[in-house]
Amino acid sequence: MFKNVIVRRPSKSMVEGITSAPELGKPDYELALKQHDNYIKALESCGVKVTVLDAMEEFPDSCFVEDTAVLTKNCAIISNPGAPTRQKESGYMVDTIKKFYSEDKIEYITSPGTMEGGDVMMVGNHFYIGLSARTNEEGCKQFIAALEKHGHTGSIVPLEKVLHLKTGLAYLENNNLLVAGEFVDKEDFAKFNKIEITADEAYSANCIWVNEKVLVPAGYEKTKKAIENAGYEVILVDTSEYKKLDGGLSCLSLRF
Repeated sequence: MFKNVIVRRPSKSMVEGITSAPELGKPDYELALKQHDNYIKALESCGVKVTVLDAMEEFPDSCFVEDTAVLTKNCAIISNPGAPTRQKESGYMVDTIKKFYSEDKIEYITSPGTMEGGDVMMVGNHFYIGLSARTNEEGCKQFIAALEKHGHTGSIVPLEKVLHLKTGLAYLENNNLLVAGEFVDKEDFAKFNKIEITADEAYSANCIWVNEKVLVPAGYEKTKKAIENAGYEVILVDTSEYKKLDGGLSCLSLRF
């Protein structure tokens, strides 16, 4: 069960954020703010305390706080983002994270290692980490060493097409796993009860389980029904403006 969530307000500069889908257009900042408000309300309805950090105009992608750290029950691991324009973001998270973790429970990924939290999926005490364009082999090694130091385990999953591991995966606890695209047949996830997301709704594979409820992006009816059929209460949250920046539900928060 999660007790705390950290989010950061989107900046006006988000309209200049990183994207692989410029055809979707630039985000509408005012709409993005409203969507962020609703995201926070949805999280609070799941019984967590949400810490809301101020926007940082110098970092257009800084609302995607998931990439700055991985917060576990035993330790916090501060990332070193692979996107050059985002590498300083993690440093601004440390003071906030120190309010929840003592110094001896905080680890750091350092160059030449790169790691972004969007490449990490927690399943109980084990953490899958995607080897991606943003998370390199050295980053994976440092991350797993930090996990093992604090009693966790980790394994590497090479990515072929997606930006981040959690672009196409979401663990819903109870051995249930949302899968899309390249993850449908990946041997790494053969043991799970897989809920397959169709190609036309692939974006919605990025859902988040929060204390027995599942936040699902609005507008993906097949995904919503599949999750409800698996026995979960669904909370719909519109993330249209964040999709324009390759961002999804998990990207917008640190949950622990």
